Amino acid sequence: MTKSKSIRVLAAGLLFFGVTVATWAEGGHIAFVNVSRVLEEAPQAVAANRRLEKEFEVRNSQLLKLRKELRQLEDRLAQEGVTMSESQLKKLERDIRSLKREIRRAQEDYREDLNIRRNEELSRLQKRVYQTIVSLAKSEKYDMVLGDGVIYASPAVDITAKVLEMLQQEFKKSEAGGGKE
Repeated sequence: MTKSKSIRVLAAGLLFFGVTVATWAEGGHIAFVNVSRVLEEAPQAVAANRRLEKEFEVRNSQLLKLRKELRQLEDRLAQEGVTMSESQLKKLERDIRSLKREIRRAQEDYREDLNIRRNEELSRLQKRVYQTIVSLAKSEKYDMVLGDGVIYASPAVDITAKVLEMLQQEFKKSEAGGGKE
């Protein structure tokens, strides 16, 4: 890191620290939220994971079926390969290579599509979580809410449980209304 970058990072850190200390010194209301924990434990996150599992269930079982088929072909090659004619052996080896390529492509497509959908769900969840945090901060008149990256936060300022509770209530309302979360 260059010297000027180091100075800028240090200045930004001191400025942030100064703002935090100034807020606290003025009797400001500061809170902390463990955003990572909220993103893992929120009922909306659990529901999103269930949706993804259901959405990709058919493709996953297709992959499992292809892998089973490959194992059967490889077992057949191992057991009967020495007794097969050269043309049968070449055809079986070609079928195995072809199936391996098909599985590799299917796995790559599956992973790519799953990652895209997971990122979409995560983005929606993050927006909801941040809206909930801001709503709670405004209703309880917090001057500052800190998130991940905090080295230590006293349990007295940790509002993670409150955020999770609000998300739980939102989720129950949306479930009762037939909404999709």
